[in-house]
Amino acid sequence: MNRSRGQDTPAPSADQSVAKDFVQLPRRQIVLTMVGVLLALFLAALDQTVVSTAMPRIIADLGGFDRFTWVTTAYLVASTTAVPIVGRLTDIYGRKIFYVLGIVVFLIGSVLAGTSQTMNQLIAFRAVQGLGGGVIMANSFVAIADLFPPETRGKYQGFVGVVFGMSSVIGPTLGGFITDNLSWNWVFLVNIPLGIPVAVLIALLFPTIKPEVESRKLDYAGMVTLILAVVPALLALSWGGVQYEWASAQVIGLLVFGLAMAAAFVLIESRAESPIMPLEIYRNPMVSVSLIATFLTGFGMFGGIIFIPLFFQGVLGASATSSGSFLTPMMLGIVFGATISGQMLSRTGLNYRAFALLGTALMTLGLFLLTTMDETTGFARAVGYIVVMGVGLGCTFPTFTLAVQNSIPFRLMGTATSALQFYRTIGGTLGLAMLGAVMANRFASRLGASLPEEVGQALPRERIDAIAENPQALVDPSALSELQARFAESGPDGAQMAQQLLTTLKASLAGAIGDVFMVSLVLVAASAVATLFLRAPKAAPRQAGD
Repeated sequence: MNRSRGQDTPAPSADQSVAKDFVQLPRRQIVLTMVGVLLALFLAALDQTVVSTAMPRIIADLGGFDRFTWVTTAYLVASTTAVPIVGRLTDIYGRKIFYVLGIVVFLIGSVLAGTSQTMNQLIAFRAVQGLGGGVIMANSFVAIADLFPPETRGKYQGFVGVVFGMSSVIGPTLGGFITDNLSWNWVFLVNIPLGIPVAVLIALLFPTIKPEVESRKLDYAGMVTLILAVVPALLALSWGGVQYEWASAQVIGLLVFGLAMAAAFVLIESRAESPIMPLEIYRNPMVSVSLIATFLTGFGMFGGIIFIPLFFQGVLGASATSSGSFLTPMMLGIVFGATISGQMLSRTGLNYRAFALLGTALMTLGLFLLTTMDETTGFARAVGYIVVMGVGLGCTFPTFTLAVQNSIPFRLMGTATSALQFYRTIGGTLGLAMLGAVMANRFASRLGASLPEEVGQALPRERIDAIAENPQALVDPSALSELQARFAESGPDGAQMAQQLLTTLKASLAGAIGDVFMVSLVLVAASAVATLFLRAPKAAPRQAGD
């Protein structure tokens, strides 16, 4: 079905423009297209997490332990870079062609990744897969604006949040199940039988929209400088403290180059005839405030996902498998928050500020509660805290997306919606880098200050320094056994000193992770303050057939 938008008389406000641009589709087409959109998003989001539990088996087969993180980083960098570029291109040429191409590229990357023979091949093919995944995610979030009128988008954006959250819950478990019962190759190959029907569904039923724009000239300089800004910066933030030292020439060089390209990008976009990221979206207060808040909540979200399992495993003594499963309550909280807030937004007149403030306030409360945890905290209490944070985070997903989509002209819909995903990922990546550094420094400092003198004298200095850099004894049973054996050699008090060291390690790690949550708390609280500047939407006229 072809339908053209932009032929109505221009409305005086963005809110009215959004409503006037919308054209009602047949119900059957909406339902089937929505099914395809949610399935495509599920596959793309799933592949961000599904590989984590398969990595030990992959390394056993392909080697390349020194490139352990690159398999995930390749997908993240490629998908993040694709999102803002594709978002703008869909505003110029329409979404359907890019949606279908994105699924095709994702499936090609899945086949190549599943048949990889070396670690370098897998890393390269994961980048291809990530490129397709980024295109899918860019289109999936904005597709709601193509299928539903402004006043009913809330509940459907909630469904998108549910799918996004559920994929994170299911991903690691599904990856482990497939790896154990089939092989790690099928973690990628399983996308093929699932993805082909989705591609067909999108190709047949997704509405063909031909936007009316002043110029279809491509901003090649903008695309190149954006890629050259984002890729080096993400690589530096992902590799810093892991592959290379933070002060290394590789990390510093990538960061400096990325910042220089970012400055060049802004200059080019301010002068381009048809910019890939029009700077005018930042002059819209709903968009600018939503982007700031999304960036800050992304910081807190990724910090929670990474450091909560470490607390359960390293401080509370949970196994590696069960520590990961404790994220499930958080993700279910996200699902609940996204569903309820989406439904309520549609029923209460789209009060973005109230729901954004509720979501960020709950996140802030959850993080505050997390800062109170220590080595004596019970599992039930810890789970309760992360559920509070998850519900708050879930509330923010549909709220900020709707705040942007219902206040921006249709010609910029893809650009602005994609910018939300882009800023969330950049915030999360920066958060992981900063919070990782905070944890490492605070753990070493706390351990040095609280380590009993007799324990310090029983171990060589280099051994204590190694423990301060990587407390493996808290998460690796073999490392714990080796450490206890070393103390046993020191005499009858060895067992007691080993227990003292473990107690000190747990307390130091708990304190360091608490410091991490405190930093996250400050930034998420800042996002709550930012939401106070969201204005209430103007009433938009309902169109016949809405």
